[in-house]
Amino acid sequence: MKLSQGYFQMQSPDIDIKALRHSHVFNEGNPLAERNIRWAVLLTAVMMVAEIGGGWIYNSMALLADGWHMSSHALALGLSVFAYAAARRLAQDARFSFGTWKIEVLGGYTSAIFLLGVAGLMMYQSVERLLSPTPIHYDQAIAIAGIGLLVNLVCAWLLKGNHAHHHDHHDHHAADGHHHHDLNLRSAYLHVLTDAATSVLAIVALIGGKLWGADWLDPLMGIAGAVLVTVWAYGLLRDTGRVLLDAEMDAPVVAEIRDVIAASPVKADITDLHVWRVAKGKYACILSLVTDGDVRPDYFKEQLGIHEELVHITVELNGYSTQVFPTH
Repeated sequence: MKLSQGYFQMQSPDIDIKALRHSHVFNEGNPLAERNIRWAVLLTAVMMVAEIGGGWIYNSMALLADGWHMSSHALALGLSVFAYAAARRLAQDARFSFGTWKIEVLGGYTSAIFLLGVAGLMMYQSVERLLSPTPIHYDQAIAIAGIGLLVNLVCAWLLKGNHAHHHDHHDHHAADGHHHHDLNLRSAYLHVLTDAATSVLAIVALIGGKLWGADWLDPLMGIAGAVLVTVWAYGLLRDTGRVLLDAEMDAPVVAEIRDVIAASPVKADITDLHVWRVAKGKYACILSLVTDGDVRPDYFKEQLGIHEELVHITVELNGYSTQVFPTH
């Protein structure tokens, strides 16, 4: 045992340094979801072009709004595919201290900024059309919107199957089971449902305009679509920004860590705690404790190990005499 700058450095000839090394690849990937999202991207891109082109040709603002919203859907799905591929290709790159999962998060943040621009364009064009109405070719626009809704439902079916398949049936935290889902896939699935709702708005507006001559319904639904995109973009900015800034100290796992330490047979007080996300439903933590027990850091690491979402744990022990046993 060697005392250096107030720290105890535990030395033992029996320690196998190689055995203590571990992987920082926390993201397991999801090949089936990646393949199905590729199909969804292809279907969505084709339909996006058809709806934007049809809305422009047949003068339907609701159809244009749905097409632009579908472009956000295509972008979000495309970023999901890119995230899977990049995470797999760069998984062993030592530059990424805690894995490559945040490539996906950064892609989502970029997508959200783009979506705000799309929402602004949709709003501007809808208000302009509301103030200066022009004739709409309802039959053609309704047909294209109907096909768009069908494509959304097919994409939802593709993604829902994988979403259900990857539920964690072994999670001992029933209330927090969603932390163990593939959040990349889940966000894509929820976005498909949002896009389907926009398609329904477009169809309702076009049918209402055709049957009752309510031409104002079309640009009004365009405005509603713009609001929907804005709300989705705001939510995406909030969630991705929180991960990128490591603002995770209100996550349920933080309370779980505190509960484990409080219930420990060895008296210990938390002096410092840092928790951040390193993958879908997986967290790393650095924990500093003051204890009067004759224990090693591994004692507390084993206790915290009951929480499967904690995949990287560093424990520092500081005795009441200010002596610290660092680990990791």
